[in-house]
Amino acid sequence: MSQQEERQLEGRRAIAEALAAGRPVDKLYVLSGAKGLGALIGAAREAGSAVVQCDRDRLDRLSQTGSHQGVIATVAAYAYGSVEALFGGIDKDFLCVVCDGIHDERNLGAVIRTAEAVGANGLVVPKRRSATLSPVTARAAAGAAEHLPVIRVPGIPAFLRDLRDQGVWIYGAAGDAGENALETSFSLPAALVMGNEEEGLHRLTRELCDHLISLPMRGKTASLNVSCAAAILLYRMRWSAHA
Repeated sequence: MSQQEERQLEGRRAIAEALAAGRPVDKLYVLSGAKGLGALIGAAREAGSAVVQCDRDRLDRLSQTGSHQGVIATVAAYAYGSVEALFGGIDKDFLCVVCDGIHDERNLGAVIRTAEAVGANGLVVPKRRSATLSPVTARAAAGAAEHLPVIRVPGIPAFLRDLRDQGVWIYGAAGDAGENALETSFSLPAALVMGNEEEGLHRLTRELCDHLISLPMRGKTASLNVSCAAAILLYRMRWSAHA
């Protein structure tokens, strides 16, 4: 059985039993307009799973058994951490990464790997419209997902407000920001917010950042890959904050 097969469940009863047993379901793909799925969708949402409505063609493409019964669930390769535990670790050296909708699993895995390498306290992703802790993500993280807590939250803006209430400085990476990250005087405790590969930071996320920072580009390349930019910024933040 492949890693992909180990993390995918198909059929109403199999998924209902998994949810009842407390197995962490990452995403629930359901056939739009299908009858009799209300209880299953409700249980998935109550468990914190993302519910994705899709047509039959997409479900058929996702299916490995050919008998999905209008519903397919994916299960995280690793268990997610808790917000409470993350907040409990806030001290003068606290550093976490917030990914505001990174879609590519390999990019997310690479960010996890760097975050763990610099001793970050955790990495936060939204429950919707984000890459997840899939086997692809775990492979790109090269073992770091075993050691760095990855936390899913309902919304990034609300989470950032809670961080600010805890005295954490919020630094958002934005290509159009006027503040040069290589000249910024970083302060800890802090959070680094990285945006979506195409759209960058969402508007509400930008508004909640204490600083919007960018990396200077001297060549003809307009921007760096999100995981490359995160690596530079995390090392800069960690080793310049107490310089």
